[in-house]
Amino acid sequence: MRDPSHWFKPLIFIASLLPMLVMIYRALLGTLGVNPVETLHQTFGEWALRFLIFTLLITPLRLIPGWSWLSKVRRMVGLYAFFYATLHLAVYLILDQQFDWYAIWSDFHKRPAMTLGMIAYLLLLLLAATSNQVMMRWLGSYWKRLHSLIYLITALGILHFHLLAKAVIREPTILAAIFSVLVFLRILLAGKKATRP
Repeated sequence: MRDPSHWFKPLIFIASLLPMLVMIYRALLGTLGVNPVETLHQTFGEWALRFLIFTLLITPLRLIPGWSWLSKVRRMVGLYAFFYATLHLAVYLILDQQFDWYAIWSDFHKRPAMTLGMIAYLLLLLLAATSNQVMMRWLGSYWKRLHSLIYLITALGILHFHLLAKAVIREPTILAAIFSVLVFLRILLAGKKATRP
């Protein structure tokens, strides 16, 4: 199978912007519902988690014969997870709380889910900052260990989402189920590597 990454990467880049563009379009039309800020906040958070799942999904998929080229798009997908997580946080700080630091502190104090979400974001920020080739060379063998934190970040993000979900828990439940399968595959692949002569 020929390497399709030269055309697939631009396609993913454009497609990954669509959730944000749809939200902007809906905002201009005034169709974000009775609570536009909550709609934006929740939608961007959900897409951040979906992109984290997509990033983790690439690892087992690239082991399929002829699909190894997927590793070339993994970094971009991971950076989009950071991008939507940043939008999620920005909506909360700017539109929801309007930089009212006392209200933000009270929110974090009352709801542990907020602390979990912030820990996940800071760890994701660390991964985004070290995703370039310079940092890969500088960190050497520690780079892979550091970026395995994506599993912890995803788990914290899903838990954050689940704790904040008011009534509809279908989305975090589906994400948790997919994540569990991906963790199982990770353990399985690690076990196979360990048993190789």
